[in-house]
Amino acid sequence: MLNTRKSQLSKKERLEARLTSEQKELLQIAAEIEGTTLTDFVIRSAQSHARQVISEHNQIKLSLEDSQSFVESLLNPPAPNERMMKAAAEYKKAIGLE
Repeated sequence: MLNTRKSQLSKKERLEARLTSEQKELLQIAAEIEGTTLTDFVIRSAQSHARQVISEHNQIKLSLEDSQSFVESLLNPPAPNERMMKAAAEYKKAIGLE
């Protein structure tokens, strides 16, 4: 309980929202089911959803065409060009394989 009290004391920001009575009732019922306050329920739910949205945004999403092109490149890579061959030779020399 001490951590909860400390956490509550350090909160300085405020967020207000207007909702319908039906929305408030729905949220209140869910909060009661979880045995928490309406405020804690709303904050925890909003944080969870925010993390999910950010995570999904940060994932690389490829179109079907991009995916097929990527797999094709892995399965059938192009032959190394002169610049690539030179870089490989320099790397082998640097690590003592030549």
